[in-house]
Amino acid sequence: MTSRLFASRRLSLWTLGAALALPCLLQTAPAFAGGVEKLKSFLESTHTLRADFSQTVTTRSGRKPQVTTGQLLLSRPGKFRWDQQKPYPQLLVGDGEKIWLYDPELKQVTVKKFTQALSGTPAALLAGDNNVEKRFTLTDLGERDGLAWVEAVPKQTDGGFERIRLGFAGDTLRAMELTDSFGQTTSLTFPKLERNPSLPPATFRFTPPPGADVAGE
Repeated sequence: MTSRLFASRRLSLWTLGAALALPCLLQTAPAFAGGVEKLKSFLESTHTLRADFSQTVTTRSGRKPQVTTGQLLLSRPGKFRWDQQKPYPQLLVGDGEKIWLYDPELKQVTVKKFTQALSGTPAALLAGDNNVEKRFTLTDLGERDGLAWVEAVPKQTDGGFERIRLGFAGDTLRAMELTDSFGQTTSLTFPKLERNPSLPPATFRFTPPPGADVAGE
C-alpha cells in the first residue's frame, strides 16, 4: 500500500514529481545554440535555484486537468525541496541520501533511498551532476511555440518517466513537459525565479513531525 501511495501521490518534478525536474535564467548562450546546449549550460551554471511553479497534470483519459502550485528549491548536486501548497499541501525533500515525502493531510511520511527514488526522473536531470548524458539520451527537437526544445529520455526505465522535454526562450528555460508510465502528461511553468540564491543547509533537511506515520527505509 505504501508503494502505491508513493506512486499515486508523488510529485512530478522534482514529480521531480520526478524526480525532477525549473523559468531559469542561464548564462548567455550563442544565438544558434540548440536545446541540448542550453540544457548543458543550465546544468553547468546553476548551483542553487528558487522558483515558484505552476503544474498541470493531464491524464490519458483526458479528464479535467489537475493544477498545483508551490515553490521549488535546488542545491546541486543532489539536494532539492518541492513544496506544493495548493490545492493541498505536500512536501518532497531530497537531502542527498534519502527522499522524504510528507503528506500533512494523511499525516504520513514515506522515505526512500535517494538513488533508488530518483533514477530516470526530472530530479535526477535537474538536481543531479553535470554528466547528464550518462543518465539520459538528449535530442534537439527544434522550435515549437517560439521555444527551442530538447528531449531527455532516461537510459534506465525504472524511474516512472518515459521522457522529459524542456523548452527554452533565448537563454531562459520557460517550460517542461513530462510524460510518465501512467500515461499522464505534466506541464510546468515557473512564473518567478531566483538563480543561485543563498540557501541555508536546513532547507534540505527533513525531520518527521511528531505523530506522523513513517513508512519506508
